Amino acid sequence: MRMSGLSRRHGRIPAFRRLALLALLLFPLVSAAQEAAQELIPSRVSYTASMDKGLEINGTAERSLTFQNNGIWLYRTDVDSFIADIDESLILKWENGRVIPLRYRYHLSGVFIRDRKQSIDFDWDKGVATGSYRDKSFEIPLKEGALDPLGFQLQLRQDIKAGMREMSYQVIDGGDYDEEKFAVIDEERVSTNGDTISLLKAEKVRGENARRQTLMWFDPRQDFLLSRLLQIEPDGSRYELRLKDAELGD
Repeated sequence: MRMSGLSRRHGRIPAFRRLALLALLLFPLVSAAQEAAQELIPSRVSYTASMDKGLEINGTAERSLTFQNNGIWLYRTDVDSFIADIDESLILKWENGRVIPLRYRYHLSGVFIRDRKQSIDFDWDKGVATGSYRDKSFEIPLKEGALDPLGFQLQLRQDIKAGMREMSYQVIDGGDYDEEKFAVIDEERVSTNGDTISLLKAEKVRGENARRQTLMWFDPRQDFLLSRLLQIEPDGSRYELRLKDAELGD
């Protein structure tokens, strides 16, 4: 039986040593892939927004992620429609593949609806989050990995980009914690502009008897940007976002 040069000189390499050698050879490649998955890329994305509640209402939504300075990022969403406008923003740090929220603001205003506001300030040194929701102040202790209603969406995208397929987040909303769970359930091929592309389809995990459904599609070709969002309410009404245009990079 012929043996490799290394085996002929030193005998057969024990299995554990072969695995260790393979790990050392692959480690730089794995590390590079992990770093790429953890990297944040500035982006500016526009969506068409539609709501069907017996009467179809259309609007636009824009989402941007921009680097400020000293490791600080600004993530914001602006929705403009006939009946309502939303101004939502988050100042955050990005460390070791994690969103560290610092300051969250939300304002919903409209013609036929009551204004709604929410603010959350994260003091990680003191371990508390303070804010207001529907004109009521709150203060709660910070849990490890605590997120806000906008930051967890960025974290979800980055986690899917990093290869995760089941995710759970502790999100401060309305002055208390909500556990938000998601799962990638399929790879779906769709046709757009004459091309066929593959999108990762994810779903918000709800209770067994939940009647509300939230589905999301992420595009691996465009840094896993949200390509489509569909929410179906218990009464059958639908809210949908569809990607219109995207700019990636500085």
